[in-house]
Amino acid sequence: MEQVTIKNDFISLSILDYGAIIQKLLIKDKEGKELNLVVGLEHPESYLDDLKCLGACVGRYAGRISNGGFQIEGNTYKLYTKDGVHLHGGKQGFAQKYWKFDAVQHKKHPFVKLSYQSPHMQEGYPGNLKASVTYKLIDNSLQIVHEAVTDRTTVINLTNHSYFCLDSTDSIDHYQLLLQCPEILETNNSLLPTGKLVSVKDTQYDFLTRKEIGKIRLDTPYVVSNNAKKVAELYSPVSGLRMTVESNQPAVVVYTPLEFAAICFETQNHPDAPNIISFPSAILHPGETYDNKAVFTFDLVT
Repeated sequence: MEQVTIKNDFISLSILDYGAIIQKLLIKDKEGKELNLVVGLEHPESYLDDLKCLGACVGRYAGRISNGGFQIEGNTYKLYTKDGVHLHGGKQGFAQKYWKFDAVQHKKHPFVKLSYQSPHMQEGYPGNLKASVTYKLIDNSLQIVHEAVTDRTTVINLTNHSYFCLDSTDSIDHYQLLLQCPEILETNNSLLPTGKLVSVKDTQYDFLTRKEIGKIRLDTPYVVSNNAKKVAELYSPVSGLRMTVESNQPAVVVYTPLEFAAICFETQNHPDAPNIISFPSAILHPGETYDNKAVFTFDLVT
């Protein structure tokens, strides 16, 4: 397992080839103390047993797919399911694959680029797919760009699965959260979308105005407001750190696990889009390039 670290005056970022994982994201708080803002494992080999996709690139399809598969151009493709749900690319998705370091730059705006070749019918998905992810440091921002090309029509939905913690406490209740998301996707008991969009107004899911998370726990697909550049903002009054999330994707799955104090912003297409025609298309054709860009910016609020 290989590890590469890039850094600038604001951020130090450590990446593993396994799962293209963000292992460490180090930034200083208001007292000058260096904090790792992502939940990670100290020993790289420990990720081989990780079931939470800590910091990984998730694919070929991030999120849930129903019906045991999907249809493209009249062909049915069957996928691995557990309890009726296909999740995060299958039994062994991109988060459990070894990626290749293609490029590393340590100069101005340092970056790391990794790629993975997914063969035709891997986990049931059609097409030989070449995926890449680039992690780039631009001043106090981390830019993550997922790209992919295919040799036959397929579906794709990549995202980074980092769990953020903005201070060293064991709670996120005091975090203040803003989401530029007026609607959520209604989901059933298996957290599969029903196809219906529901307003967050006057519900616990309403973070249109910044407020404390409190006791609310989420595993919720939010619909990003049309043309909203900033998707989310998270602030810890303990550390003084604020994180803003920008994305070119139509949705963000906000996930707060019960096992530890952190929050995940999965910028992506709608879950189960291959089976729900009213959702944005998840189809990728030969000759097209999939492009998913997210920017995480960190600053101190005094």
